[in-house]
Amino acid sequence: MDETILGIETIALRVPLDIWAPPPMSQGVPRTHVESLYVRVTTSGGVVGWGECFGTARPMVVAAFDNWIRRLAVGQSVSDEQLIPRIERMLLSLSRSGPLAHALAGLDIALWDIQEKLAGVPVSTLLGGAKRTHVPCYASLLQYYGNAEYIKRNTARALERGYRYVKLHERTAAAVAAARAVTGPDIPLMVDTNCAWTPAEAEAAVAAMAPYKPYWVEEPIYPPEDFEALAKLRAATGVPMGIGENATSLREFRRMVTIGKADYVQPAMVKLGITAMAKVAAEVELEGATCVPNAFYIGPAFLAVLHCMAVKEKDSPLERMFAEFGATPFAKTVPVINGGVDVPQSPGLGADPEDDLITRFRV
Repeated sequence: MDETILGIETIALRVPLDIWAPPPMSQGVPRTHVESLYVRVTTSGGVVGWGECFGTARPMVVAAFDNWIRRLAVGQSVSDEQLIPRIERMLLSLSRSGPLAHALAGLDIALWDIQEKLAGVPVSTLLGGAKRTHVPCYASLLQYYGNAEYIKRNTARALERGYRYVKLHERTAAAVAAARAVTGPDIPLMVDTNCAWTPAEAEAAVAAMAPYKPYWVEEPIYPPEDFEALAKLRAATGVPMGIGENATSLREFRRMVTIGKADYVQPAMVKLGITAMAKVAAEVELEGATCVPNAFYIGPAFLAVLHCMAVKEKDSPLERMFAEFGATPFAKTVPVINGGVDVPQSPGLGADPEDDLITRFRV
């Protein structure tokens, strides 16, 4: 008998964060914690699946579940491939992006976890089969240290821990130069600017970084969907471009490559879910770009990204938030060791969140 969704619970966590420097400001407040929002789905047969949504948008995402999604999903089949698209259509007049999309992403991940647990195989198997069993990670430093010594110290710390790719969240050539002085010429060094500049401002800023050979410059332009401006910047500077963590439709991702000439496309699992992520990866890599998913989170969505990385065509590193956490989810079950991680082989996502971690950090 087909199992149905019995209940959907949202679980908010705040895990303390230490970046070995003064905490950066994020949306007007110091960033001292990882904000996570887990989704726990229980089936009529007692199977539990785990997902994760964009934790920074927690109040709005929880409201999406409480006011719309839960009542539309409970009682429905866990194997119904049209459930998520049907809910999207039902809620069309509210939004096709933002918190509603983020909530559905978490539900989608949890349903994949359930279906693969029922099948007794890891998510990567039903995504088409793993092409790789180990994925290198890149150390994704938190943003805007504003101090060359902090940048140098944390870049060196990443290398000491085995990472062979490093990403900065910085906006100056001086910051890139400081990191490059530590990495040497051969370590790939990425720069995420979080939509720092208008098209008119971007060329000079990116050109100033070019001598330090950034592997890519990520989201250099605001608004990020100005793909024509991105293509002009790519042509003018010769610097590879990355983009995608703020998009939620396959059409947008396609246009990043065909119009924006993006080299690296970076969909966010907590905003898309597994179903859409797999489609995006296949499409953009067929168009010639490389899919390097955004993974600036440490809960079930990190495992979901790992399975998608295992099955896609092109090799690429997996993002790993680089900091000291009050506790590290999956540290024993799916650990990051020497800058890399093995793809889990257990059914579903490969591991469930630890009960003690949820008890300690739930809000």
